[in-house]
Amino acid sequence: MRNSRRGEVDPFIVMDVMEAARAAEDAGRHIIHMEVGQPGTPAPEGARTALTRAMQDDAMGYTVALGLPALRRRIAQLYGEWYNVDLDPGRVVVTPGSSGAFLLAFTALFEAGDKVGIGEPGYPSYRQILKALDLVPVGLSASADNRLQPVPADFAGMDLAGLMVASPANPSGTMLDRGAMQALVGACAETDTAFISDEIYHGIEYEAKAVSALEVTDECYVINSFSKYFSMTGWRIGWMVVPEDHVRIIERLAQNMFICPSHASQIAALAAMECSAELEANMVVYRENRRLMLEGLPKAGFDRIAPPDGAFYVYADISHLTTDSRGFAAEILEQAGVAVTPGLDFDPVRGAGTLRFSYARATADIVEGLERLGRFMRERGA
Repeated sequence: MRNSRRGEVDPFIVMDVMEAARAAEDAGRHIIHMEVGQPGTPAPEGARTALTRAMQDDAMGYTVALGLPALRRRIAQLYGEWYNVDLDPGRVVVTPGSSGAFLLAFTALFEAGDKVGIGEPGYPSYRQILKALDLVPVGLSASADNRLQPVPADFAGMDLAGLMVASPANPSGTMLDRGAMQALVGACAETDTAFISDEIYHGIEYEAKAVSALEVTDECYVINSFSKYFSMTGWRIGWMVVPEDHVRIIERLAQNMFICPSHASQIAALAAMECSAELEANMVVYRENRRLMLEGLPKAGFDRIAPPDGAFYVYADISHLTTDSRGFAAEILEQAGVAVTPGLDFDPVRGAGTLRFSYARATADIVEGLERLGRFMRERGA
């Protein structure tokens, strides 16, 4: 049967790593998971309890396409609590995960063939979703001097229709401060370039609060999710904030693409927003894991890293060790029993010389993983 050119996207390599790790576990091996970009904790207890109660009385039918009004109001309230931004709930759109938000945003903002800039290293699905929509992803090779975040000089004269940024970023965990965010927003405004800010890792910060694009401008799309800070990856529930005159555009698209986000997940998400004690307890674990990683990885021989400001990743330059990060990751899995992600997922140009380590799991796993990595590198003679 025929297939479209748009369907010929690259695989998400981390998913292949997860499958290889699963196969090793099925064979009886104990694998330490440093490849997975998800919390090791379940949804907050209050979220699970709220859904259990609701299921006794509610048919869980369709909601309106933009999401439950109560959830939209609560998300808007969050922007006042976290950023001192007075946000109209009418601008909030609840989505089927951040992935649903990317589809809606890219479809609403761009025509086929438009060029959209994405910082590299960066989340690989930006590139693949853009390709599948017949858009042209333009990789912006961010410099280590700029902590692997794009700056206006990286896309000057490129005639981009849009720019996608992420702060804290995946895979580096680095953040844009207010000045850097303002510079990017200003450069986009000068050229009528749509500005999209992926803020999915907000809430997982260590030494400074992440800056929301909404603190700088209303003329942007902001995308977020309950997956990371709220520990609800498999629930597939996210949101975005759009300019007031884009709400109806997004609503029509959402009605036709998705009908609505999962009703059950929306109920759980609303309750999760009141579970701050449990969520901050998760942050205590991430902080300790980050400390262990920043101490342990250099000791093991992975010393070329950008210390993460947020999220739960460390991105390491291993170009002095290998020019084949995928093969190197497979070697680590086979010999050390630690699953890590090759940088090719995040940077097609320079990713052959990088690895991403996730520290989202239990602290005991991080300790064991670092011991195994150190032993592997010593035996390898690195």
